[in-house]
Amino acid sequence: MGCSSGGCSTGGCSSGGCSTGGCNKLNTYDWLSDLVMPPHTKPFDVVEVSFKGTRKEYFRNNNLDITNGDFVIVELENGYDFGKVNLKGELVKLQLKKVGLTPESTHIRKIIRRANDTDIAKHKENKELEIPTMFKARTHALELGLNMKLSDVEYQGDKRKAIFYYTAEDRVDFRELIKKLADEFKVRVEMKQIGYRQEAGRLGAIGSCGRELCCSTWLTDFKMVHINAARYQNLSINQLKLSGQCGKLKCCLNFELDVYQESLKDFPEKDNNIIEFAGDLRYKQVKIDILKRMLFFAPMGEANGDWLELSVEKAKEYISQNRDGIKPELVIKPKVELKKVIELDFKNDMGMDSLTRLDDNKKRNNNNKNNRNKNNKPNTNAVQGNNPNQNRQAQVTRPVNTNPNAKPVNNNPNARPANPNQMPSQANVNANENKSLENNIVNTNQNNKPKFNKNRNNRNKPNLPKPDDKKE
Repeated sequence: MGCSSGGCSTGGCSSGGCSTGGCNKLNTYDWLSDLVMPPHTKPFDVVEVSFKGTRKEYFRNNNLDITNGDFVIVELENGYDFGKVNLKGELVKLQLKKVGLTPESTHIRKIIRRANDTDIAKHKENKELEIPTMFKARTHALELGLNMKLSDVEYQGDKRKAIFYYTAEDRVDFRELIKKLADEFKVRVEMKQIGYRQEAGRLGAIGSCGRELCCSTWLTDFKMVHINAARYQNLSINQLKLSGQCGKLKCCLNFELDVYQESLKDFPEKDNNIIEFAGDLRYKQVKIDILKRMLFFAPMGEANGDWLELSVEKAKEYISQNRDGIKPELVIKPKVELKKVIELDFKNDMGMDSLTRLDDNKKRNNNNKNNRNKNNKPNTNAVQGNNPNQNRQAQVTRPVNTNPNAKPVNNNPNARPANPNQMPSQANVNANENKSLENNIVNTNQNNKPKFNKNRNNRNKPNLPKPDDKKE
């Protein structure tokens, strides 16, 4: 995770330390890497080397030019192993004190050489075999009926040895399992029991806080976590929320416990304090806020009464007065009215903030379809036939022209043009109108056959015979 974020290069941390602290599990930041050693002093010859998971060991460097992040081949009792330099310099002395070793200890082995391309390729092959080996080992454990859980497998650099990490509640007799694994994989088998917290730190995960687990990044010593740590911090006693990936209580419950315990010293000793006021008013303590240093009291005898909010100093004063037999006057502060939120005018011209904007479009489309269907239907109010031209002439009435100098309107296309020099008489105008009405009636009688619109939405379209049908 650290290398991908730019904390170190792919070839190793050339700056002497990873800036992100995430390249290695349980990585130690070398804050002395930028300091220059005094003259005539030799650098510390012990180096911290990390392996798979959270396993780290210490080896002696025999004048090899190595930096943090380099892959090395280290010496073991039977063969060699492949590891990565995690820390070097004066800070390794502090790490040795934590483990209980001294720089002159004979248990510290040597670094043979820096790893070459062949060693790196062999290490990748060993890592690819770890998962299939773990699944086969789990199958054998189930066949033998062993009450254990195999969580991880680690091959040695020379592939002569394999370490199987497991968790179990009770002691397990795995001698038969070791024989089967040794015969199948042709390696020396070592079974190593670890705890549930060590298993979570070795496998690694993301906690509920969104960060990597503390046990897989920096936490080395596991302290006992009690359920009272949650009570001191006023946390809900929910086992699912208080448990970590390992199934135990979260280690972070102890991080702020000292601060809460120090703050609780100022609060009253009892948790169910009762304060009596003048007028036979009694209030019982129901809640505390440690960070705000406030106590909350509810009225006794009232189901939905208003709570009384008091500071730590004020609550102690009232409790001490009740011990002396004094009932103080209850002074209730008037409730502060909340200010009305002023809503700013916002013009939603595009209508993108409306949750029903898609529904409006559907309604518009349906209305458009209905309007089209109505326009395509034939007019049933016509007197004769279904000719749309006839209906239009019958419905549309033209206004009467009162201008005496205007030309007369000729509705009959077959009528002869009038003489412009001769003014038409009223009898001629009436005759022309009668002729136009007669012509219209004749045309409608000839076109009595109904004409249907060829629109797909028209439901009145008759079933016409197909061209392939034979007429009888």
